[in-house]
Amino acid sequence: MRTITADEAITEALVEEMRRDSRVIAFGEGTATKGYKLVEEFGAARVRNTPLAEGIIAGTAAGAAATGLRPVIDLLFAPFLTFAMDEIVNSAGKLRFLSGGQFSFPLVTVARTGGGWAVGAQHNHNNESWFVSSPGLKVVMPSTPADFKGLLKSAIRDENPVVFFADIGLLFVPGEVPDGDHVVPIGKADVKREGSDITLISYAKTVQKCLEAANVLQENGVSAEVIDLRSLKPLDEATLLASVQKTGRAIVVHEAAGPCGVGAEVAAIIAEKAFGALKAPVVRLTGPDAPAAASFPLEAAYAPQADAIVAAATRSLSRA
Repeated sequence: MRTITADEAITEALVEEMRRDSRVIAFGEGTATKGYKLVEEFGAARVRNTPLAEGIIAGTAAGAAATGLRPVIDLLFAPFLTFAMDEIVNSAGKLRFLSGGQFSFPLVTVARTGGGWAVGAQHNHNNESWFVSSPGLKVVMPSTPADFKGLLKSAIRDENPVVFFADIGLLFVPGEVPDGDHVVPIGKADVKREGSDITLISYAKTVQKCLEAANVLQENGVSAEVIDLRSLKPLDEATLLASVQKTGRAIVVHEAAGPCGVGAEVAAIIAEKAFGALKAPVVRLTGPDAPAAASFPLEAAYAPQADAIVAAATRSLSRA
């Protein structure tokens, strides 16, 4: 077990997978000039910087994947994915189905998202739900360095296109990562803390806020279970439903805006499949339906904080 940052975990995963499989290639905006000297080890044929042309990057990757390579592309900030929607959503996401399974598209798209760097609205937009609703894509968004590494390794090995969202606010937060070939399966949530009175469901940076809230609730005699989704598509319904059927209450927390967000999907799943177990309505705590502020204090305030989670849990528990 070692302590590294999430950013270092991403690099470790990429290096290990490139060593393991010669079909893995990496290119994108700044890929060849990262701290680890990828070009020196793997050569210019497998590692390249690209122009700032997201559609061309993603289109090249889709074509490379169709020919048997396993590209990992870096498009930097999540809003820039709008320039590559056709290539990621309409080509990579659909062509395996349209080919009747004759082609695979093992393509990983990495994009940074969320608050933490005060980079303004055109660089900060939590748009993960757009890709969750796009057929053929898998979507992951981890909260710990161990999951950053393990999920990226799984994404590279997957035969389907995976959009890997890296929460900016977590990139330089250290955490323990297991030694060896650490792989985390896509589609499996992580129960961060077990509890019996209420379930707090989250992903990315707000997982830590849920854990902080759970500590406060514990001081008040409330046992909160905390679930880190980490895989947004496929979603681990079994873990979610088992927890809610045990606690009878659920709060879904994320930084992205509420309308048609991941929290809405989770709430719908709970309402459809665990309604009989609910003792109170499912609660969503989300970011505002507004562009992100460039001011660091305002940007930080967009993401739900622990005190808001505690207050929502207290209200939920007050309902018979």
